[in-house]
Formats: sequence, structure tokens, C-alpha cells
Amino acid sequence: MTDYKLLICQAEEMAKDNKWDITLYANLSALIYDSLENLNWAGFYLMRDGELRLGPFQGKVACTRIPVGKGVCGTAVGKNEIIRVEDVHLFPGHIACDSASESEIVLPIHKGGEVIGVLDIDSPIKNRFSEEDEKGLAKIVEIIESV
Repeated sequence: MTDYKLLICQAEEMAKDNKWDITLYANLSALIYDSLENLNWAGFYLMRDGELRLGPFQGKVACTRIPVGKGVCGTAVGKNEIIRVEDVHLFPGHIACDSASESEIVLPIHKGGEVIGVLDIDSPIKNRFSEEDEKGLAKIVEIIESV
């Protein structure tokens, strides 16, 4: 079980005096990847020129571009909501960047009222992400949004 209280404190410390978002994203992807069990990918896709583009991450090689409305990440941006998928193979239009992925959670990140990217986390286990994970990860996104 993940200690979200500790994880959130660590994320807050990383965000202090942050001068460059990419540095924060890089460190947070490493922190999340190392802190949560049973992950095969944790990282960020950032909005550029109307589509999601690969940002800092931990895990295997990933898709570099995702159109808004496509896959879990693009759908989360299009709907502007957190999407938690128990079985990615049942998600219409799922983009299989890593065939080992079985479940996924995607959280939109906002700045100035706009979605600027997503936090995307994959697991090789079906139904890996709980409501507790969603709430804890949402607090990490709030930290990102506040800097």
C-alpha cells in the first residue's frame, strides 16, 4: 500500500523553489515510479500545438504524440477529467505504447484554466488503480498546478 501522505510531502518539497516545470516533471515521474508498486510506466504528456507530446517519464519507450480525444490520455484531455481504466484492452481506441500495460490512470494538469498536459501511469496488472490512488495522485497534480 502506498504511503500517500509521505509521497505528497516529497512532491511538495520537490516543487519548492522550482524554476523549470520540466525538472519537476522529471523528478515526480521518478518519485511516482519508485513509490508505487506494480507500475511499468509513469510520466507526463504535455500539450504542444494542439496535441499531447511525450514529456519526462520512467519506463519503457513510449508513444511520442497523442491526439486529443484518442486513447486514454487524449480522452482525459478531451473530457477534462481523470480517467481510471481497469482493463485497457476494453477501452475503446486504447493506444498500446507498451503491450504489457493492463490498467491505467490519467490525470489532467491545468494552468490558467487550460489543460496543459496529463500525468499518465500504467500497470502490468488489471484493476491496479484504486480510489485511494486516484485521490493521492490528484493531490500531486494539485501541487504541480500550484507552482
